[in-house]
Amino acid sequence: MAGKPKRIFTCSQCGGVAPTWHGQCPRCGAWNTLVEGMARPRAGGAAGLAAPAGAPIPLGEHPDEDFRPFPTGLPGLDRVLGGGLTPGGAVLLGGEPGIGKSTILLQLAGMAAAAGRRVVYVSGEESLAQLKARAERLGVLHEGLLAAASTDAGAAVDVLGATPAPDLVIVDSVQTMHVAGVEGAAGSVSQVRSVAASCVEAAKRGQACLVLVGHVTKDGQIAGPKLLEHMVDTVLYLEGERRHLFRILRVLKNRYGPTDELLVMEMREQGLSEVPDPSTFFLGDRDPAVSGSAVVMAVEGRRPFAVEVQALAAKSFLSVPRRAALGLDVGRLHLLLAVLEKRLRLNLGQADIYAKIGGGLKIQDPGLDLGIAASVLSSFYDRPLPAGAVFWGEVDLSGRIRPVSGHEVRLKQAERLGYGPVLGPDAGRLGPRLGDLGELARLLFSKA
Repeated sequence: MAGKPKRIFTCSQCGGVAPTWHGQCPRCGAWNTLVEGMARPRAGGAAGLAAPAGAPIPLGEHPDEDFRPFPTGLPGLDRVLGGGLTPGGAVLLGGEPGIGKSTILLQLAGMAAAAGRRVVYVSGEESLAQLKARAERLGVLHEGLLAAASTDAGAAVDVLGATPAPDLVIVDSVQTMHVAGVEGAAGSVSQVRSVAASCVEAAKRGQACLVLVGHVTKDGQIAGPKLLEHMVDTVLYLEGERRHLFRILRVLKNRYGPTDELLVMEMREQGLSEVPDPSTFFLGDRDPAVSGSAVVMAVEGRRPFAVEVQALAAKSFLSVPRRAALGLDVGRLHLLLAVLEKRLRLNLGQADIYAKIGGGLKIQDPGLDLGIAASVLSSFYDRPLPAGAVFWGEVDLSGRIRPVSGHEVRLKQAERLGYGPVLGPDAGRLGPRLGDLGELARLLFSKA
């Protein structure tokens, strides 16, 4: 006999549950994020406890299953996924609204259908007429591509358990779906968690690869509790500026392949296409004769490519000078400016300083440190850096330049692209070896 509904309070940030309301979430510490809801106890047991799925068996006696991934039709996507899409796996694709998530997934669905696989696209955001029109525009309309327009998560679960079993099921998006009997509107924490849990559980019972689409919140996190990312096997993130043509597909989690990989793609009229060689793609029409511009050989995942780091140091008329950064952590900029002031005895306290990564790219590579420092010094002294010079290296608090991972890969790529001199902790025959920021300043700006 079912018990009476019980009031609970769920955090909209982390998904934590509390029996009473608090101003601050006791799990993640966020303020004013607890939302009231109802928890219904399961019949035949305590509230929130489910009956075991079955008795444990010796793991070695479990029958073998074929989990070999099948190709997506995009070689670059196969590379970042570790071979392709895995049967029975669950993939979460996150990104801002309008960035191109539905576009790349419809392309993926069309290519998989053209390869003879059974594909079902469940859309909660578009009607079938809209979906067909977009598929025709992208040139991926195929008779093997099945589609359904529904906001009921039960429809997606039925598709995952259908006979014959599909090879690929795409649910777009998890924020538009709802589960009957669960408190809250579609997109709420409880609904997002229930929709994802029911779909992932159905995928694990069968052989279909499930792809869930998730939008992001204003602070850049995938909407719904962080628990959503723990439910799936792979987390992909599509990022980029909607006003730019390129997109970056990052792998944040992958149980079947490498992590911290990325795929550079370009938005065209026919959809997203892979950029085959992104080595110099982000440099654009860079002018080496302008001060405040440095080329850095960055490594994201396992692929090196050259990016432009720009800096501007201008006289400040404010009591507290401004510091702003785009594409890199502003805390890293503050740290490097403090090191430059202390170790080189520069007066940067009277200047507004801005820094950004050219092309709208966002990079966390610690090898950017030396390039940021060089570009700030170049703008401060108003002297351009040597044409063809490329930088990488981590700067510590003492001003020393430390090696970074992927040094040999960066060195080979710089030599292949014809850059020189290479300025870093150990450039070998391609440039001088720098020990600290003082040596960098003397080498480049001794006559400043």
